[in-house]
Order: sequence, then structure tokens, then C-alpha cells
Amino acid sequence: MRKTALNKVFELAQNNKNVLFVGSDLGAGVLNDMKKSIPERFLMEGVCEQNIIGMSSGLAMEGFLPYVNTIGTFLTRRCYEQIVLDVCLHNLPVRFIGNGGGLVYAPLGPTHLSTDDFAILRVIPNMSIIAPCDAYEMGHLMDQSLNWPGPLYIRLARGGDQLITDKFKKLEIGKALIIKEPEDGLFITTGVMTQIANAAIELLTKDGYKVGLLHCSTVKPLDTKTVINCVKNSKVTISVEEHSILGGFGSLILETVNEKLPNNKGKLIRIGLPDNFSKNYGDQESHLNHYGITKEKLYLKMKESLNVYK
Repeated sequence: MRKTALNKVFELAQNNKNVLFVGSDLGAGVLNDMKKSIPERFLMEGVCEQNIIGMSSGLAMEGFLPYVNTIGTFLTRRCYEQIVLDVCLHNLPVRFIGNGGGLVYAPLGPTHLSTDDFAILRVIPNMSIIAPCDAYEMGHLMDQSLNWPGPLYIRLARGGDQLITDKFKKLEIGKALIIKEPEDGLFITTGVMTQIANAAIELLTKDGYKVGLLHCSTVKPLDTKTVINCVKNSKVTISVEEHSILGGFGSLILETVNEKLPNNKGKLIRIGLPDNFSKNYGDQESHLNHYGITKEKLYLKMKESLNVYK
């Protein structure tokens, strides 16, 4: 997924002279072809993330379209004030590409876990947020990012994920994707959690449960109309995110449903990460297992919840 995103930056730069790549000490080999062919638009700075946000905002004011790429935690937490005041306050077309969304960098410990980026960024006016679930969708949304108005945060996952959006012709920033129509229950997901929920649905289908899947690649602005239509047609709705349970995607869904469907009888359950720092060390999968975000646990939670509403 990361490779697709960065290759798209190079492709966009080849077709638009205003596109720039701005990186923060990403190591050798990143976008080597772009560095060789258009070095004046390949800017690899040192470990100075706050500076590259200010630099990118200045470039955007001069008519350029900067794509800023570094590790997600360093891009969001470390640069929060610069993102708010230098970029979003002026509604500048800077694209932030955050590596290692969620638990991808789990082996490096809590300093590198990007599990609060949705909460941090979605409260900023003018900021838009996307989290594609596979490389196919990433390619389509990166193409659209060129003309997206204002700041845009692009959350990258680990990569190498199964393609589940390649059978859909229409993939758009700002539009949720109904992968499976809701009937008894519904999973609402974003990013690669869509992959896990999709696998859980396969288990539920074998047991005779009819569960839908709504993938929201755009967290902000949320496709409220599609979310509400899906939620009101299901007995149980479960949101799944690779993010703190506080202030993130699940909170956004809860706020939306509460506002738009105040008398909704369907139950909304949020699944995410607990409100504490991780004390575990291991890879992304081991962390997801620890927190119970697996296809088996989603299967059991949906099955248990649906049985309550029989």
C-alpha cells in the first residue's frame, strides 16, 4: 500500500509540474526514480518534521502541491500545531501521508503506535482524512487527491493486504463503499480493519447469519447518508477500528447515529483499542490478537449480539 501511494506521487508529479514530494529522513531507496528524473521536486529533509510542515505550507502558498511523507506518529503528534496553524488555518492543499497507521510499527513500542491520529486530526477544521483498505483503492484515491480541496491526511497500513475493492468500479474520496448489503447485522470499518471484518463475515455466513459490511475509506468528511441508511436497516451495528476507542472512527459513527437516528432501536457496539499505552511488544498481529481484534472475535461478538435480538 505504501509503495502504491508513493509511486502515485511520482506519477502525479510527472503529469503536474506543481506536485512535490517532501520526506523526513526516510532512508535510502525511497522514490529513487523520482529523485533521479525530477530532483528539484524531490525534497528529503532530515529529522525535522515540524520544519517540513512549515516549509510545505509555504510551498503550497506559492502554488505547489506538496505530498509530505513520514511516520504517522511523528507527522501528527509532533507537528500538531504546525498542521493546525500553518496548513489548516489557511486551508492549504498539503497532502500528509502517514506511514504505519494503527499498530503497524508495534515492534518499536508505544512511541511508534499511530493509534490516535483520527482523534487528533478530525477536530481540525478543513482537514480531511482517508484510510484505504488495500492497494487498489489506494491507487484510485491517490489519483483523486490531486484535485481534493484543502488539507488531506492519508493513513497508510502495512501493505500486502488482500485486494477486496478491485471488483468495484466507483471508488471515491468522501463516499463509503457497501461491500456487502446489511441484513441482520452490520460491520462499519475503515482502513485494513475492513479486511478482518470481511473474514469474520465469511465465518458468520457459514453459520447462517446475514451480516453486511460498510467500508468508510473516508473518515472525514464521513458519508453520513450511506452510514445512516445502512445502520437503520440492521439489528446490530459494530464499528471496528485500529485506533483508540476514544475520539476515533467509532466515536464518529456513534455521534452520527445519535444525531441522525435518535430513536434508533439498533444497537451500536464499538470495537477498538483501550484507553491505555501498550505494554506489549511484538508485531501488529500479536497486538491485534491481544486486543481481541481478530476475525474469530468479531465473529463471536456479532453472533452473540444478533442472538440477543432474535
